[in-house]
Amino acid sequence: MTAINAPRDKYNAVWIIFFILGLGTLLPWNFFMTATMYFTSRLKDPPTELSSNWTANVTAGEHRSVLESKFNNVMTLCAMVPLLIFTCLNSFIHQRIPQKLRISGSLTVILVVFLLTAVFVKVDVDPLPFFVLTMVKIVCINSFGAILQGSLFGLAGILPASYTTPIMSGQGLAGTFAAFSMICALASGSELQDSAFGYFITACIVILLAIMSYLALPRMEFFQYYMETSRATPSADEENKMDLLKKEKYFIPVSCFLLFNIMDWAGRSLTAVCMWPGKDSIWLPILVGLRVIFIPLFMLCNVQPRETLQTVWFSHDAWYIIFMIFFSFSNGYLASLCMCFGPKKVSQHEAETAGAIMAFFLSLGLALGAAISFGFRAAI
Repeated sequence: MTAINAPRDKYNAVWIIFFILGLGTLLPWNFFMTATMYFTSRLKDPPTELSSNWTANVTAGEHRSVLESKFNNVMTLCAMVPLLIFTCLNSFIHQRIPQKLRISGSLTVILVVFLLTAVFVKVDVDPLPFFVLTMVKIVCINSFGAILQGSLFGLAGILPASYTTPIMSGQGLAGTFAAFSMICALASGSELQDSAFGYFITACIVILLAIMSYLALPRMEFFQYYMETSRATPSADEENKMDLLKKEKYFIPVSCFLLFNIMDWAGRSLTAVCMWPGKDSIWLPILVGLRVIFIPLFMLCNVQPRETLQTVWFSHDAWYIIFMIFFSFSNGYLASLCMCFGPKKVSQHEAETAGAIMAFFLSLGLALGAAISFGFRAAI
């Protein structure tokens, strides 16, 4: 079959569906970003009444709680890190997890998150649990949003090049749509609860529309034609992608160095809002000691070439990336905790000396680790 025999996209139905799906990829995150006023109003200490309107909450920000002041920074961190990680992971898992499950599953999870968000508008929750719950929802939205976005662009790659345009257009409209919805909520003068509830229900309706549109897509003759063509012959893009993996041209700089440094930075940054376990907790040395498990985990990954240890338990490169995420994040978080707590374990007049000594042993540990790594590499 050739493109000459391709059926027409009747009524531009497939184009419109991809536009709606593009809207659905960025709309959830934009709705969370533009609802900052609502979220911060729930974090006031002591909490304010939810009966005030949106505008009043903006102007009544003289006394900001710690959670309120940290909200935007933590929200950005909880959004960007999962987005980066799962965008990277999607390039590895897309061949093992069916495209239908990736797209419909991601949309369903995002829909559930927004339904819960709408429900919690009506539920009175203390500031700290509300803060944690909100961050968990942001992580979920951006994790599954990354899978959705990567899968959607991959799906559009099967169709003619012009069908990437509606995705981009839909994503461009997402921010405008969210901002317009927020302005309408502000202009309505409604109570905060009613405005926020209607705001999140609007997002649920759009995501539900995206799910229904995607379910209708396989019924389109135009879409069926290109899907059958793609199954008949492997695409050049897939072959090129496999060639790149075989050459590991980008794998080491991205999955080793870039990913490690980003997650290490994320772990270090987390101590600005969370410092568990405490300086006298037995869990801190236990968690540090447990990191030794990463040595056999990395050795049992698909490291090539192998000379001595022929056993490979984790053949897929996605395992290496997952291990690297936990390894680098725990490195940054636990190292930062130790450096913060160390000087507090001695007398005040010895704190400076303790900090200098800890910095020395941190450098010594890095040097010893680099030296020992030759032995571990030889064992593989």
